[in-house]
Amino acid sequence: MSLPTPATPKPAAAAATETVKPSNFLRQIIEHDLARGTYAMRRWGGSPGDAAHHAQGEPDPAKIRTRFPPEPNGYLHIGHAKSICLNFGLARDYGGVCHLRFDDTNPEKEDVEYVNSIMDSVKWLGFGWENNGESNLYQASDYFDFMYRAAEYLIEAGHAYVDEQTVEQIRINRGDFGKPGVNSKFRARTPAENLARFREMQGGQHEDGAMVLRAKIDMASPNINLRDPAIYRIRRATHHNTGDKWCIYPMYTFAHPIEDALENITHSLCTLEFEDQRPFYDWLLERLIEGGLLSAPPPRQYEFARLNLTYVVTSKRKLAQLVYDHKVKGWDDPRMPTIVGLRRRGYTPEAIHLFAERIGVTKSDSWIDYSTLEGCLRETLDGSASRAMAVLDPVKLVLSNWDDVMGAGFLDDCSAPIHPHHPELSKRSFKIGKEVWIDRSDFEETPPKGFFRLFPPRTDPSGTALPGSKVRLKYGHVIECTGCTKDAAGKITEVHATLIPDTKSGTPGSDSVKVKGVITWVAVADGLSAEVRLYDRLFTDAQPDAGGKDFIEGLNPNSLKVVQAVVEPSLASAKADDKFQFERHGYFVADRVDHTKAKPVFNLAVGLKDSWGK
Repeated sequence: MSLPTPATPKPAAAAATETVKPSNFLRQIIEHDLARGTYAMRRWGGSPGDAAHHAQGEPDPAKIRTRFPPEPNGYLHIGHAKSICLNFGLARDYGGVCHLRFDDTNPEKEDVEYVNSIMDSVKWLGFGWENNGESNLYQASDYFDFMYRAAEYLIEAGHAYVDEQTVEQIRINRGDFGKPGVNSKFRARTPAENLARFREMQGGQHEDGAMVLRAKIDMASPNINLRDPAIYRIRRATHHNTGDKWCIYPMYTFAHPIEDALENITHSLCTLEFEDQRPFYDWLLERLIEGGLLSAPPPRQYEFARLNLTYVVTSKRKLAQLVYDHKVKGWDDPRMPTIVGLRRRGYTPEAIHLFAERIGVTKSDSWIDYSTLEGCLRETLDGSASRAMAVLDPVKLVLSNWDDVMGAGFLDDCSAPIHPHHPELSKRSFKIGKEVWIDRSDFEETPPKGFFRLFPPRTDPSGTALPGSKVRLKYGHVIECTGCTKDAAGKITEVHATLIPDTKSGTPGSDSVKVKGVITWVAVADGLSAEVRLYDRLFTDAQPDAGGKDFIEGLNPNSLKVVQAVVEPSLASAKADDKFQFERHGYFVADRVDHTKAKPVFNLAVGLKDSWGK
C-alpha cells in the first residue's frame, strides 16, 4: 500500500473557470473571431469531410476547433507538451474542441509504437479527444482518397502539372532570393496530359523520383515557397495504416491545409518555421473552395515561437541519435526531454501545465532557462509530495552510551508528519537505536568555518580543548560527537557520539539543549536498502546544438550517478510513480520501470534549490 498523499493543488491549466488566463495574441485572435462570428455559421457533418458532407450536418457545436497534429515518427518532447497544452487548453477555454490528428503522410519513418506513445502522452497530460459524444481522433492517411481527388481537380483546373525534371534540375530552376525561378518545360502541358501522367504515377507505372506533381503558381514569386511547390511524389513504401494501397504520397505542405479544412479547424496553430508556408496554405484552400470541394470559411494558420529550452536538444533526429548510440538508456531515460522521460524523472502533468502557462505564447524566438521548468516541478511537488528521510552516502553512527541510557537492545519510537502542511495525513513512524546511518557529508574531522553538523573534540590554535559538536537527529534526540574510526586507508568507517538524555523531540525538556545543527538519519534496525539514481542535466552547454556545434561534445559526464542508499521504513509501501521529498536532499520518484518492493529504486526529480544558479 502506498503512502497517502495530499490532494494535488489544482494546476492553472485545470482552473479555466476560476482564474483569468494571461492574455496573448492567440487569445486575442480567437476572442476577435468569436465576437465577429467569423465561424458562427459553420456546419459539422459529425466527422471530417468535404463541403457536401458538412453541408448536410448540424450547426457546429464547437465554437472553435484546434488540432494537435504530431507526425508519428518519434516520441514527443517538452516542445510538443507546450503545443498540447496550448491547443487543447485554448479549445477548452473557449468552448471548443481540439482534435488529435496523426500526420502520417511519410510512410518510411512512422510506426504504431509512436502512435501509442503519443496517445498515452496526451492522456497523461490530462487531455482527451472525446467531445460531444464523438471521438475526434483522426489520421491524415484516412484522407488520402480526398487528397488525390483534390490533386486531380487542381490539374483539371489548370493549377497543377506533372514535372519530370530531376530533383537537381528542379532545385536549380527554382532560383533563389536574388533570382527568379525558371519555368519547367513540362509546365505548359495541357490538363488532360497532366491528368493522364498523374494517373500513371498513381498506377505505379513510374519509378520513385521519376516525376512529381507541382502546384502551378508563380515561378517569379518573392516567396520561394510559391514557386510551384511539389504536392505529390512517388514513393513505394508500406504505410502503417494504408499498407501498400498507395505508391504516391502527398507532401506535408499540401496535406496539412486539406486536413485542417476537412476537420473544420478554425485556428491552425503552428510554430514560426511554417510562417513562410502560410501563403501556400491560403492559396490551396482558396482554390479548393472555388471548386466546391471544401467549405467556407477556411481555417486560418497562426504562428507562434517554438520552445527553445537551455541545456536541451529537441530535434527528433538528435534525440534518436542519443538513443541509438547508447548515450542514454532509451527514449524514456529520465535525462531525456521526451514526455516519457520527464514522466519517469518525476515530472507531473501539473508542473508541465504550469510551465506552459508561465512561459506564455509569443511571436518572437527566445530562450527559456531550464531552471524555469525545474522551478515549476518544485512548486507542484512541494504541496503534494510526502516526506521521508534517506541517507544517500551512508556511514554508521554509533551512540556509545545508548545501552546505559536507554537499555541494551532498546529501540525508541519516533514519528514525523507525512507532510508538514497537511496534518490530516497523520504521521509516519520509525525506530531509533544504538546504531543509525547518517550521510558521510554530515561529519568532518576538521570542520570548515560555519559547519554546524558533526565534528569530534579538537584543540584550537591557542591550545584550548574544545568539545565535539552537538546536533539533533531530526525527530529524535540530541547527540554529542566524540570521534570516529578509520580503516587502513584512512577512510572513516564509523562516527561515534553519545546520547544526551531527555532531549527527544516532542517530549518535555527536549529543547533544553540548544543546537545549531539538525541532521537526517535512518536507523540500522529498520532502514531499507534502495538504489537511488541521481540525475543531472544531460548537457553542460546551455545551447548544445547552436551554431552548428556537435551536440555530443556537450554531454554532461556526470548526468547520472547511482548510489546505494538507506531509506526510512515508510518507503516500503512506495509504488512506482509515487513521489517524495527526501528531506534535505530533494524530490524523488519511485522509478516507474525498475522499482519493486523487493528492490526499491528512486530517481532524483529535482533538488530543493537550483544547483546551476549563478
